[in-house]
Amino acid sequence: MDLALLRTFVTVHRAGSFTRAASLLGLSQPAVTSQIRTLERQLGRPLFLRQARGVTPTTVGDELAQRAAPHLDALVEITESGLAGEAGLRTLHLAGPPEFTSLRALPALTRLIPQGLALRASFGSAEDTLEGLAAGHHDLAIATARPRGRLLTATPLCDEEHVLVAGVRWAARLSPAALRRDGPRVLEPIPVVEVHESLPLVTRYWASVFDTKPTAVGTIVAPDLRAVLAAVTAGAGLAVLPRYLCETALEQGEVVALLDPPVPPLRTYFLAVRTGTLGLPHIARAQEWLLRAAADWG
Repeated sequence: MDLALLRTFVTVHRAGSFTRAASLLGLSQPAVTSQIRTLERQLGRPLFLRQARGVTPTTVGDELAQRAAPHLDALVEITESGLAGEAGLRTLHLAGPPEFTSLRALPALTRLIPQGLALRASFGSAEDTLEGLAAGHHDLAIATARPRGRLLTATPLCDEEHVLVAGVRWAARLSPAALRRDGPRVLEPIPVVEVHESLPLVTRYWASVFDTKPTAVGTIVAPDLRAVLAAVTAGAGLAVLPRYLCETALEQGEVVALLDPPVPPLRTYFLAVRTGTLGLPHIARAQEWLLRAAADWG
């Protein structure tokens, strides 16, 4: 049986779509369709049920994928081993949000460098990192959204607590009692610092804590939470930040937490891989190390 046909089949099985598989393989959709039909003729059994949106594997298709995928993944590992620049050195391509990846994931993974691991990091949104992972540009992706479908497998990594903070000057003007009594109305005069014009962190916090939507617009918008923290520390206004990012600034009195809600807003990070690639030792080791490190990221 032609290995190219099996490779195409496994990719379609994981992607759940001829179109998505074609993009991952660098083929045209008709070429993928033709290869699957050829394989089905050779086996004498249908492998997929065609639907309006994508395909669903038959029981025969599921059985074939279960039997073939580990061997194909092993062949990929042998091929990728030849990419190492020196004996025993394997490169891990990691993607995730810039702040979390820089401050938590990379420091944790550097402990694997003496074990023969090289690291390459790239930053992006959840959508970008998961698309890049699916396309084979990354080995591991950290995202705030759980991927769908069979192509990617995700494991919850950790939760981050969000804190409403402001610069010292602005915090001194607020009455905690008035904030608890009147809610976000007392915050309206304070400029807002955010990572995007849509105010994603502020909106999520307002919905969770105040059960309403913010009426403000961003006074300062910078696509990096570290820049947001720097602006708030300098007195620019208020922001919603992950506690891990602003913990030191809070302890040193550079920013002030405006509220301490009984149930603070949380956001979950997921650690995603392409299905089947945990058979590659360097990816499995990195995933295990990150999950172990995350147990201390309370």
